[in-house]
Amino acid sequence: MPALVGILSGSASDKPVVDKITSTLDELGIAWEYSVLSAHRTPNKVARYSKEAEGRGLAVLIGVAGLSAALPGCLAAHTTLPIIGVPCDGGALGGADALYSVAQMPPGIPVAAVGINNGKNAAYLAASILSISHPEIKAKLQAYRKSLGDE
Repeated sequence: MPALVGILSGSASDKPVVDKITSTLDELGIAWEYSVLSAHRTPNKVARYSKEAEGRGLAVLIGVAGLSAALPGCLAAHTTLPIIGVPCDGGALGGADALYSVAQMPPGIPVAAVGINNGKNAAYLAASILSISHPEIKAKLQAYRKSLGDE
């Protein structure tokens, strides 16, 4: 199955948060791909990735970044695909700066924001988006939600 979700992190140090995303997507049977690309150090590569994503079959992009957390917004600037931003903790503000950066996008360039380090919710949000056109993902997501009530 080709990847439906593209995951980018601004730094290899964000990998523990990425692992929360990928393990959850794996549990739901959703194919993904992962790359480390920085909005500041490799901006042209980020733009190219975003512009080419839909043509390669990706349907949702997840940007994981801390501090200024510009990566999700940079992705959103170059595609109309849904973008989910995962702010990471770090620096003096414990991730609050990253959360604000992800959430405070200018009108017309939206990025969905999940909580600081909350890779699991990013994966579940991606699954919710994909469930609109993938009945098998919808069924798995519904079963998961039912299990939450059963616990």
